[in-house]
Amino acid sequence: MRRIYRVLRKAFAGNPFDGEGAYRYGGRWSSPGVRLSYASEQQSLAMLEYFVHLDKDEPPDDLVLAAADVPEELEAEIIDRKLLPDNWRDAAAPAELARFGDQFAERREHCLLWVPSVLAPNESNCLLNPAHAGFRKIVYAPPNFFGTIRACFENRTANISFEMRLHFSSALP
Repeated sequence: MRRIYRVLRKAFAGNPFDGEGAYRYGGRWSSPGVRLSYASEQQSLAMLEYFVHLDKDEPPDDLVLAAADVPEELEAEIIDRKLLPDNWRDAAAPAELARFGDQFAERREHCLLWVPSVLAPNESNCLLNPAHAGFRKIVYAPPNFFGTIRACFENRTANISFEMRLHFSSALP
C-alpha cells in the first residue's frame, strides 16, 4: 500500500477524494468539468500545497488531513517531465498542463496520475480518477482535524513573521 494525503475544509471531509473541487474549479492539471482528486505523496507536501493558497487575512480554522492507502497493484501513469513546457512551474499554470489531466481522465486507463509538484519539483502529487474501476480499491482513513491554523503577519522591525499552530486530534500512522 502507498499512502497519499489531502488537506481540505471540514465541510468537505465526508468524501475527501470525490474530485468535486477540481470538477467545479479545475486546477493546474485539469480543466473545470473534469472530475479528478488532487493528493500528495507526503503529508508535508499536502500541507504546503494547501497552505500556499491561504488568505492571510482569513485563515480557516476547520482544516482536516485526509489520507488514503492505494494498493500497489493499481497501475499509475507518470508524467514525463520532458513533455512539460519550460514554464510549467509558473504561478499562472500554462493551459497545456490541464490537458494532461483531462486526457488522463478521459482515457480511464489508470486510476492515478503522478505529476511533479510546482512547489517541490522533486516530490510528487497525484490525481485520482474516481471514474476508474480501481478507485473502489483505495482504502480511506478517517480525516484528522488539524485544529487551529493561525496565519499571523506581524511587522516586527520590518520583518514579517509567519506563525502556524497545528494541533492534531490524533496521531497519524
